[in-house]
Amino acid sequence: MEEKKPYVFVIEDEESISKLVCMYLAKSDIDAEPFYNAEDALTKLDTGVKPDLLILDLNLPGMSGFDFLKKFREMFKATIPVMIVSARDADEDIISGLEYGADEFVTKPFSPSVLVARVQAHLRRKNLSTSSSEESVNFGEYTLLLNSCVLKKGAEKIPLSTKEYKVLEYLIKNAGTVLSPETIFNDVWKVQYGDITAVAVYIQRLRKKIEEDPQNAKYIKTEFGKGYIFDKNLIIM
Repeated sequence: MEEKKPYVFVIEDEESISKLVCMYLAKSDIDAEPFYNAEDALTKLDTGVKPDLLILDLNLPGMSGFDFLKKFREMFKATIPVMIVSARDADEDIISGLEYGADEFVTKPFSPSVLVARVQAHLRRKNLSTSSSEESVNFGEYTLLLNSCVLKKGAEKIPLSTKEYKVLEYLIKNAGTVLSPETIFNDVWKVQYGDITAVAVYIQRLRKKIEEDPQNAKYIKTEFGKGYIFDKNLIIM
């Protein structure tokens, strides 16, 4: 049986950029469908079509990229990676994109070949998470399924974005060790340059989801002036 090609939504209102991205994806054996506004992409999603990854601009006609991403994450939670590709490079835009559930923020101008390499990396991680035998880690009332990127509280599934999962997994695998924001960013984001404040954003998001009192965290603790540490005593492998 012929293997199904990855399928990517490219939501970008500048036709020249959209065609360029789709062309480079096609050269890498990835099917890409262009959308020039968020509303058309939502209409396609409402038919039951589910992409493997989504590339999203922020400055779109009509519904903004932020508003679309909020709706998209309500529909698919953390199961589909989202890469924002935008000319907006202010810290607040990058942080907002991550808070809304994006897995990566790429600023324009960009290298199409590097963008495709990043898409392929996200697709590989997504495939690995669904094809491997399941392993899990328990802490408190929670169970982290290490291969399917799922966090559960009892039988309830707690939604995590791909990057939230990666940060939580990294903290748990290094439980008992104080990790600086620089270390977390380098090992989880794996990019040479970027906004290190994203680490604090993701720690805050995780605390809101797993801590009874985010201001007095018992799982992800802060060592002031040093970094973050996951309490090793609360983990059951």
